[in-house]
Amino acid sequence: MFVAEDAAVEIRAGTVLPARRENIVLHTADGLELVGELALPPRRDPVATLVCLHPLPTAGGMMDSHLLRKASYRLPALADLAVLRFNTRGTSSERGTSGGAFGGGGPERCDVDAAIEFCVAAGLPGIWLLGWSFGTELALMWGNVPQVDGAVLVSPALRGAGDSDLDAWAASGRPLLALVPELDDYLRPAEAVARFARVPQARVVGVDQAKHLWVGETYVRIVLNEIVRLLNPAAWPLPAEWKDST
Repeated sequence: MFVAEDAAVEIRAGTVLPARRENIVLHTADGLELVGELALPPRRDPVATLVCLHPLPTAGGMMDSHLLRKASYRLPALADLAVLRFNTRGTSSERGTSGGAFGGGGPERCDVDAAIEFCVAAGLPGIWLLGWSFGTELALMWGNVPQVDGAVLVSPALRGAGDSDLDAWAASGRPLLALVPELDDYLRPAEAVARFARVPQARVVGVDQAKHLWVGETYVRIVLNEIVRLLNPAAWPLPAEWKDST
C-alpha cells in the first residue's frame, strides 16, 4: 500500500511511505554490475545511511528480503535515513539480476566495497551496514573499513566470520549492534554474548520469542526501532501511524 504524502494511516506490513527512490547500478572492482535501489527521505537530506546486506541468496535471500524492504519503505520517511539495497553477485529480485555468480562470501568483498564506494561518491552521510544472516558475515568480514561508522547485525550466525574478524572490529572501535533471536537456528543470545564479548563496543540484544527470519510485524518493529535508536535517536521510538506534517 503506497501512502500519499498528506495521508494519515496506520503503518502495516505492506505500507510504503513516501521517499525519493532511484534504481541504481553498482560497479565492482572485478567488473560486475549489481542492481539496487537508493531510497532517500522525501524532502530533507538524510542524517545517516544504511547499506543493506541481504541473507543467503542460495536460500532465497535478496534485496527484497522483508526486513530490508520494510527498512527501505519506512525509514527514509520516519527517521530521515538513506537506505541502499542491492543484490549481491548472481542474486535476483524484482529489480533484476546482478552479474556474476554467488561466491560463498569471499568474492562478495567486491560487492560490499562497491556499495560503500557508491555512498561515498554520492556524498551520503554516516554510512552504517545493516546485515541480516549471511549479510552479517559480509559486514563483519569486509565492512570494517574507514568509510563505515558501524554495523547492525540481525541474526548473526558467525559461521564465515570468526574471532579474527571480531578482533579487528574491537581494534577499530567501530560500534556493533547484534540483534539475536531467542529461538534462532544458528546463534542464540547467550552464545552471542559470549562470542561478542571480545568486542568491547559491541551490544547484543536478545529478542524474546523471535526467530531467525523475524516473521511478524511485532519483530519487524523491534528491529527497525533498534536501528533508529542507534542512527537517529531523535526519531525514536518510531510511530505506529504516518502523518506527514512537513
